[in-house]
Amino acid sequence: MDEASKSAYQKRFCTVYDYIREHLHEDLSVELLSQVANFSKHHFHRQFSAYTGISVGKFIQLLRLKRASYRLAFWKDHRIIDIAMSAGFENPESFSHAFKKMFGQTPSEFRAKAEWQPWQQKYQFLNNGARQRMKPEQRDFQVKIVEFNATKVAVLEHRGSPELINASVQTFIEWRKENKLPPKVSATYNIVYDDPETTLPEVFRLDICAAIHSDVKQNSYGVITKITPACRCAVLRHLGPDENLAESFHYLYAQWLPESGE
Repeated sequence: MDEASKSAYQKRFCTVYDYIREHLHEDLSVELLSQVANFSKHHFHRQFSAYTGISVGKFIQLLRLKRASYRLAFWKDHRIIDIAMSAGFENPESFSHAFKKMFGQTPSEFRAKAEWQPWQQKYQFLNNGARQRMKPEQRDFQVKIVEFNATKVAVLEHRGSPELINASVQTFIEWRKENKLPPKVSATYNIVYDDPETTLPEVFRLDICAAIHSDVKQNSYGVITKITPACRCAVLRHLGPDENLAESFHYLYAQWLPESGE
């Protein structure tokens, strides 16, 4: 297959991938997705498995269970039966069976104390070859320069493996709820100090922040007060799934910055 054909295939499967993400709550048949890709049903099924290393049915189930995982962990007011139905399962029992088979925990166990490291490993295929083969070659990145004002922030310092970030996020959310600082009234910032691709997991650093007006009171969550200094910032808005964040970061630092003169 020549480069032009490979590029055309990549764009088709990226379109399918994005369609699946946007329509997870709907019936996603192979016949429908083959039409989105503009392939025959048989050819689509075979090529999808070749590109992603996983069948389309398994791929859809993984994304639905991923979304369900976030709802279980972060949206405690959502009933498990509602989460099961929105994930495409007919009843909580089948959802619980599939969830435990995939992650080693029942939905109730995951909600009570999520084991994020083995969960993260189930989605490594999205961060590695599968998503890389399915992305378009070019994106229309737009960068602008803004002045950022000095901002007092409440900070939970995540130190350690990136695979455990969601556990830190859960802790920070509990602190925010206790202090009545939801995102709609307190801006959220994530300050990443290290590249997870080049940093040993045990020394990776990330600050999870929320804007505040007064200093953080002593607490059991480990949340502290910091000041984010005023500065000029290059802003690139990332659109799309979090698996593609590295692509945006790479463009900003490896391409735009050297060419900008900044």
